[in-house]
Amino acid sequence: MKLFVGLGNPGAQYAFNRHNVGFMAVDAIAADYDFPPWRKRFAGVATEGKLGGETVLILKPGTYMNESGRSVGEALRFYKLELDDVVVFHDELDLAPGKLRVKTGGGAAGHNGLKSITAHIGNDYVRVRIGIGHPGRKDQVSGYVLHDFAKADHDWLEPLLGAIAEAAPHLADGANDKFQSLVAHRTQEDGDAGREPKPSPKPARTPAEKAAPSKPAQPKAKDGPFGILRRWLGQDG
Repeated sequence: MKLFVGLGNPGAQYAFNRHNVGFMAVDAIAADYDFPPWRKRFAGVATEGKLGGETVLILKPGTYMNESGRSVGEALRFYKLELDDVVVFHDELDLAPGKLRVKTGGGAAGHNGLKSITAHIGNDYVRVRIGIGHPGRKDQVSGYVLHDFAKADHDWLEPLLGAIAEAAPHLADGANDKFQSLVAHRTQEDGDAGREPKPSPKPARTPAEKAAPSKPAQPKAKDGPFGILRRWLGQDG
């Protein structure tokens, strides 16, 4: 069994904060694989299902970020799991926006959620580091992480979360390198697909074409920026 933990702060006012990208990642996984509804467990909310051949408990601590370890420790002890069965998804200031790395152990780099988890269960758990970039100055970090993602981030965030969900069974199987490679490959493909080709010169219109009525404009897709994410979070209106 694996324990997937998303880090974030509870409450609708924090839902789209950069600091909550860990919550967003596990929400995407639970939604894409039709996990049962979330229910209150372990000082948070949890859902349990299958990823590939592995049973996975997905946990979102209901404490604030700096108390996350209490929730994780309760789940770990209840299921008698080892540290390498725990996978924590969190925001990472030291990675460029849209980049992802997986590692086991290491320092907390000032992340209060990781500090709390390490204090409660030890250090050698798996971390999925989701890059959000750095504001440039240390005194701006708190406001930056507790602010919603900018509109400019929408183009990379949804594809990244989709890639994380798609590759999640490999993470559950312990194939961390394969998970990381697949996410990188998928997000690169999506980035390439999103680049518009240079337009070809338009041929001159014939008199008949000029006289024909123009086609009505097609309606815009309902989703728009963050539409998929809002559905993952159960906030689609």
